[in-house]
Amino acid sequence: LIIPSFNQSIFYSTVFFLTGIPGFETYHAWIFIPFCCLYVIAISGNGMILFVIITESSLHEPMYYFLSMLSFTDLGLCLSTLVTMVGVFWFNTREISFDACIGQMFFIHGFTFMESSVLLAMAFDRYIAICNPLRYATILTNSRIIKVGFAIVIRGTTALIPLLLLLKHLSFCGSHILHHSYCFHPDVMKLSCTDTKINSAFGLAIVISTAALDFVLILLSYVLIIHSVLSIASPEERKKAFGTCVSHISAVVIFYIPMISLSLVHRFGKHAHPLVHTLIANIYLLIPPVMNPIIYSVKTKQIQKAMVKMVLSKII
Repeated sequence: LIIPSFNQSIFYSTVFFLTGIPGFETYHAWIFIPFCCLYVIAISGNGMILFVIITESSLHEPMYYFLSMLSFTDLGLCLSTLVTMVGVFWFNTREISFDACIGQMFFIHGFTFMESSVLLAMAFDRYIAICNPLRYATILTNSRIIKVGFAIVIRGTTALIPLLLLLKHLSFCGSHILHHSYCFHPDVMKLSCTDTKINSAFGLAIVISTAALDFVLILLSYVLIIHSVLSIASPEERKKAFGTCVSHISAVVIFYIPMISLSLVHRFGKHAHPLVHTLIANIYLLIPPVMNPIIYSVKTKQIQKAMVKMVLSKII
């Protein structure tokens, strides 16, 4: 009798329960239909941008290489949560093992940090293009862009490994119910019944050294860009220079605002309604991947032309 009890305790210590929308469980199948549409838009939109940039030789330029990296990270972020979202909302499959949860966190946070790094690289691209246009081609060569791509992947993943290993050493003896339909590090860490000060400090250090630092450097790059643009005498040239930054500024805003909001809710919103956690978590996951392809398709004429050309060629 002792052995089954021991095994049962181990089983429950390694399983978490995901949450859909609290209070609306009966309508989960219908509620997920708009989410499903957002996933389709995000996956098809980012996939189309990737395909167009790869196949269209006129888009083989630094700006579009960085845009393809942004689309890749958005695709990765969507696919990292698609399985658990479908499971929770359509099949009521809420259980997820601790190891699977760790794996999902690795991809979610990894792609998040990579997207932050890509946005910083795109800010540097705009800075060179506007402030030092004569050296643009010599600074952003193909070999350097490849190195930047590798650096983004390494930076986005290496810091997560010790963070997730620290999480593996925690004990979970209380509630195993998560606030979201996917695994999120602060959410999982809150369920531990052991001391999490080291985990919290290390997690905060990673966020400061990646996303927070990237945001500060992006702001600094735009301060330099604005200073350079204001020195241009022609109003038309100023407008043209600022126009090349609109898409990137929009991408920065729709990425950082949901991420900051979700972090604040987890840190200070202990007594907030569970629906607030769910809403902000889904906005954080889906809005950037959905909006980025739309923004760049509308604001970038070269992407527009390439997409129209691709669609027309398929129709013909």
